[in-house]
Amino acid sequence: MDSLSERRKAILFLALAAILWSTSGVLLKTMDWGSMAILGGRGLFASLIFLVYLRRIPTQWTRWKVLAAVASIMTQFLFVTSTKLTTAANAIFLQYTAPIYVVLLAFWFLRERPSRTDWVSMFIIFLGLVLFFGDKLSIDGFYGNILAVLSGLTSAVMIVSFRAQKDGAPAESVLIASLITTIFCFPFVLKETWTVSSWLVIAYLGLFQIGLAFVFFTKAIKHIPALEANLVGTLEPVLNPVWVFLFLGERMGTYAFWGALVVLGGVILSAISSARATKETGQNKTSESF
Repeated sequence: MDSLSERRKAILFLALAAILWSTSGVLLKTMDWGSMAILGGRGLFASLIFLVYLRRIPTQWTRWKVLAAVASIMTQFLFVTSTKLTTAANAIFLQYTAPIYVVLLAFWFLRERPSRTDWVSMFIIFLGLVLFFGDKLSIDGFYGNILAVLSGLTSAVMIVSFRAQKDGAPAESVLIASLITTIFCFPFVLKETWTVSSWLVIAYLGLFQIGLAFVFFTKAIKHIPALEANLVGTLEPVLNPVWVFLFLGERMGTYAFWGALVVLGGVILSAISSARATKETGQNKTSESF
């Protein structure tokens, strides 16, 4: 399969991952479990799907594999904790400062230099996020805001660490993270009230919202630069309230609606530009071979 076809498939996988990630909001609103219990139960089912997908337990350890697993655990913990200390809008928006760190980390460690279009796309997406969350952002919850910013940094480290394993098996990092999360957080599950509906939600979150989503993501990151993968991932916070509106009736504000369209436009611009660059690179290689 040529590089352009691989790229298109990778972008599709990234979009599917973002869609699955975005479904957490509407489901978490239906649960009364604590955050640590949700992480423990979700981690259990995510571990199962990755054990089935990989059909092995990681035995070879590299610094990037370990770093990706640690960053994944820290991102989940920091984000969940930040949402308890500040507004949900603040937590999501500040976490999606991650592309700033991705640009620096990807250049320093992977030598992936952002193009001019990458910078333009990033600016458009940030503008859209400001519009999207503009009516809900606040200066309240100082410590929660700090943790949300840190979750953006750990998210960037996670993405770059996944990308650094493009010739390896980045999915093993997610399995390691899921197993560790399950071990440390499952005791909190035992303290919660168990119902069929709660376990169905937890099973979905683990198998699909985390498990299958990261299967898509770790397959895609092998063929997509770290920054572009993160930019496509910004579809997640935009789609999250869409599902809440469709299933729970919470309406989006005018700014949020236009902000969502701006973010979508930025993501599309990034994807089209990268596809053209890949196509031109392929054509140049073909011409050079003659």
